[in-house]
Amino acid sequence: MKEKKMKLNKFANLLVFGLVLVVAASGCRKKPVNVTELPGARPGKITDQGPGGTLPPSQPMTTEPGPVGGQGGIVSNPANAHEGWPEDATILKPDTVYFDFDSSVIKTSEKPKVQAVADYLKNNPANAVRVEGNCDERGTEEYNRALGERRALAVREQLAGLGIDPTRVDTISYGKDKPVDPGHDEAAWKQNRRDDFVVLSPPK
Repeated sequence: MKEKKMKLNKFANLLVFGLVLVVAASGCRKKPVNVTELPGARPGKITDQGPGGTLPPSQPMTTEPGPVGGQGGIVSNPANAHEGWPEDATILKPDTVYFDFDSSVIKTSEKPKVQAVADYLKNNPANAVRVEGNCDERGTEEYNRALGERRALAVREQLAGLGIDPTRVDTISYGKDKPVDPGHDEAAWKQNRRDDFVVLSPPK
């Protein structure tokens, strides 16, 4: 009986001693050992600012608006941008730009014509120009309207690249509605795949 009592006392003492160690450990916070410091690390709070200072408020991303139904990041002029301006379709008639079948790419052979139009506009800074996109008779009405628009916008973008203010260049597509040759063969179609230029002069 005495031996049993001694064992209980010993167990109680060990339990008390263990509790004392737990309390002592929780009261002491030691710096961890064998921890590698990161370069440039410093103590701080979550609210501390980094080297760049306070971040600016989030801003919406902005991009250059593209043309209505077009390409190249150049906004189309309103349809009535030069309404009432006198028109002359003869001045730049020799510079009509022709395209390959089903294409709105300006051919190398046609680029000097676009340059000539740009030179005219630079020498006549008060004037503007309307680029009229046209197609041959093949294809649907809707498809040719879209193709004519791409052709007109391609030249407008090229003019802008040559230093012409895009606000001086209007575009319109006639699709297949304005053929210069009424024939139904390749010779006629070649003449109808084109961009015409109409000079616009400010009203006096």
